[in-house]
Amino acid sequence: MTEPLLPLLKKLRLSGMTQSLELRLHEAQSSALTHREFLELMLQDELHVRGERQIARRTKKANFRELRRLEDYDFSFNTSVNKSQIFEMATGKFVREARDVLWIGPPGTGKSHLCQGIGNALIRVGITVYYRSIFDVVRDFMLDESMDGTEKILERYLKPDLLIIDDMGMKQLPKRSGEYLFEVIMRRHGLRSTMMTSNRPLEEWGKLLGDVPSATAILDRFLADSEVIQLKGRSYRLNKSKKNSNSTKAQTGSTTEDQ
Repeated sequence: MTEPLLPLLKKLRLSGMTQSLELRLHEAQSSALTHREFLELMLQDELHVRGERQIARRTKKANFRELRRLEDYDFSFNTSVNKSQIFEMATGKFVREARDVLWIGPPGTGKSHLCQGIGNALIRVGITVYYRSIFDVVRDFMLDESMDGTEKILERYLKPDLLIIDDMGMKQLPKRSGEYLFEVIMRRHGLRSTMMTSNRPLEEWGKLLGDVPSATAILDRFLADSEVIQLKGRSYRLNKSKKNSNSTKAQTGSTTEDQ
């Protein structure tokens, strides 16, 4: 039944229809579908496949360190996290309003997981995302500068709807880091959303960047119209590691007893 149609669909690059053609033809016969119903189902199949491919391309371009989902975050462990606030951010409203977001809290409380989870959710509603650690940002600009120019790398940071800069405060940054970060923040401010995470209080940014004026200028712009989210509590990672360790010990113990 599919033989006359498959070559035509392949030639037109309608891969969604190609994949579902045989199933839909059987469905049309068994359910007595009208021509209009059959065509509508075929078009939906094509749109679905194209949509999934777009999501896959955007996800690859986002360059996440880990593919995190909000559904996998244990909100019951860290009660300082406002679940409804997080899922509202995943709708993309703050991106459409070009507002920035700053996450502050100790290591392990879930800042990176939540940022990447929100980014992953936003990709699925058509928003472009680019993820970099602060060390990646500095390395990218230093490398590009050594190649005689920063415009190419700067365009990569300015173009996405949401830029996520992770791991601020892990350690002191090289010279000129403040200049690079200020350039990105200044050029995106009010036009595109930027999301940052920090393990250190804001008053320590000058020391981390080795450049108090740049740190002051960055925070002045970044905090002008941003949402600041404070995370507290124990380390999610340490708790998970402890649970895994206890589980392993329990298994080892039961194995020893069995022997």
